[in-house]
Amino acid sequence: MKPPPFDYIVAIDRDTALATLARAGGEAKILAGGQSLMPMLNFRLLRPSILVDINRIPDLGFIEETPDSIRIGALTRHFQLETSPIIAQHFPVFSYAVAHVGHLAIRNRGTIGGSLSHADPAAELPMMAVLLDARLRIVSATGSRTVAARDFFLDTMTVDLDGTELLTEIVLPKLPVRTGWGFEEIVRRHGDFAIAAVAATLTLSGSEIVQARIALTGVAPTTLRAAEAESLLVGREFDENLSRRAIEAVREAISPETDLHASAGYRRHLAGVLTGRALTAAWQRGHAG
Repeated sequence: MKPPPFDYIVAIDRDTALATLARAGGEAKILAGGQSLMPMLNFRLLRPSILVDINRIPDLGFIEETPDSIRIGALTRHFQLETSPIIAQHFPVFSYAVAHVGHLAIRNRGTIGGSLSHADPAAELPMMAVLLDARLRIVSATGSRTVAARDFFLDTMTVDLDGTELLTEIVLPKLPVRTGWGFEEIVRRHGDFAIAAVAATLTLSGSEIVQARIALTGVAPTTLRAAEAESLLVGREFDENLSRRAIEAVREAISPETDLHASAGYRRHLAGVLTGRALTAAWQRGHAG
């Protein structure tokens, strides 16, 4: 398999990349890790007129802590996220989830900006961005803007990013103290995309849940937050009955599709089972913290 013909430009700074995107009029594609882009080119699912290689832009790969957030450059590799002590300290659910992304060779090259912009409906990093209320910073030749992760993912492999824009930074607000987490995923083989996955955080005050987050992937065209189930949990102490109610709320909120990997009914069943496991783990970790 060979890709269609295209021009290739190495951008040495943001201005070069953005000017090239603007001139291309929506016909360009960004090359970062290339772990999703290159297979799509080889299958001729994409036919860009030009590839803009951003790997030599010096200020796009970083993990930095501020008093209230963690800033991550869009060129930060999956393996950097997986092994970062800053991420492990503040977002252990993120460290754990990113270890499930593909295989080591993929994590060595794949970037967080590329994964979010690609927006595969069964990928782990879009789910982390939505779970953790990430803010995404986007620039173009004419200006910049910030969009919430939950508004960024529009449909299967479709995001709020036009052909002249570049995702440059992901900002994760720090979690409150006594926040436990859980992550559960079902795959056919290690490194495959998820048939279904659920991640949850529970923030506790005494024995009461004061904040709940539940995100799912693999069960819809985009990653989802289970808002109704989250509302059920807040203000209550977690027990088996509350878990069952949250599981049922999750199952009622999703409309998965049948494909060659799993039926809609099986995915709905998995979503509930994984929700129960993730919430139980989050509750236990919250108390342990």
